[in-house]
Amino acid sequence: MSLNRLPTNRFIKRLSVTISTVSVAVLLAACQTTPTTSTGSPSGPAVTPTPSKPSAQPGPAMRAASFAQLPGWNRDDLREAWPALQSSCSVMIRKPEWRAACSAAQQVNAADAGLLRAYFESYFTPYQLFNADGSDSGLVTGYYEPLLKGSRRRGGAYQTPLYQAPDDLLTIDMASAYPELKNLRLRGKVVGRKVVPYPSRAELMQSNALVGSELVWVDDPVEAFFLQVQGSGRVYLPETRETIRMAYADQNGRPYKSIGRYLVDKGEMDLSQASAQNIKAWVKANPARKEELLNSNPSYVFFKEEKLPDPSKGPKGAQGIPLTPQRSIAIDPQHVPLGAPVFLSTTLPNSDKPLQRLVVAQDTGGAIRGVVRADYFWGFGDEAEDMAGSMKQRGAMWVLLPKTMSVPATAGN
Repeated sequence: MSLNRLPTNRFIKRLSVTISTVSVAVLLAACQTTPTTSTGSPSGPAVTPTPSKPSAQPGPAMRAASFAQLPGWNRDDLREAWPALQSSCSVMIRKPEWRAACSAAQQVNAADAGLLRAYFESYFTPYQLFNADGSDSGLVTGYYEPLLKGSRRRGGAYQTPLYQAPDDLLTIDMASAYPELKNLRLRGKVVGRKVVPYPSRAELMQSNALVGSELVWVDDPVEAFFLQVQGSGRVYLPETRETIRMAYADQNGRPYKSIGRYLVDKGEMDLSQASAQNIKAWVKANPARKEELLNSNPSYVFFKEEKLPDPSKGPKGAQGIPLTPQRSIAIDPQHVPLGAPVFLSTTLPNSDKPLQRLVVAQDTGGAIRGVVRADYFWGFGDEAEDMAGSMKQRGAMWVLLPKTMSVPATAGN
């Protein structure tokens, strides 16, 4: 992901001098793995449950498995996952270790489920993912693409702005100097001769710093907040009868903090109640505390406007390609390769009914951290919103890697 506006060469040269005066520790406090372009990502779920206690001894992060060990593998209709794989292959084919598998995918009859299954079993090896404590179960949440109502002009019910990335927001890539910081970005702004962390949500809302950066005005501040949580969404403009997409552009670099967790910690609701739907109901019942709640999350997301030529396609994920409803997930790219197929075994929201299917890791998110951790993209519409808002399941994951790929010895056998 890149900024809409890149600094000039002159500014970069000046920045290289002033950066030495920055306290890297302070900037790292505002450092995040690059969020999604949709959601991505999402900034994450409404609330993240407290991790369970370790249930096993530490071990490798992934271990080779067989397709026969994947629960529900033979029952999944791989034809539904094929478009997502082909989309990712359009990017992954540029990588030598993925070239053979992605080239072969172009020759497969996509209408034949048996041939698709044979393709995966011929070109990939599944590796089960494990957490640092050795456990194989992790949190699976959901996200969706919301629909808001708005206007290009402020007035009447349209009082909440959605902003584009401001000109003074910097993104600093430290990976070239510090390889251990790969996938991390420092965001900040120049003050005098120093680069300092960019203001938090509360600081931005209490100042006029973003005036002039408005894209559209929407009629519900809480829905606007959840649009930032999801990372992107659609806005219907009654004045022109047009629906546009608000796509992820950038973020202020502050860590995402769950407003659901905030309400739980304040004793306003139990953890089991902390769904998006219940949070919205709480705000309606406590309007005077709305800003207190929203500002408890210091993260702030900026958008860019995109046309919506094909409403059936999802927003672009971290790979820069449209997400496929119910076949795309957001992952932590420090543990799962972006673009890789993943077999997910979890359950439907508020249910023990299995949800076992092949998906593709096409997105990332500010709250998606850890090895066995996924955010499942439900798509667009009311049903997708209901499913995503209540999804806080446990699940297991197997990443499918090309047989031609050299897997580290720590992956185990």
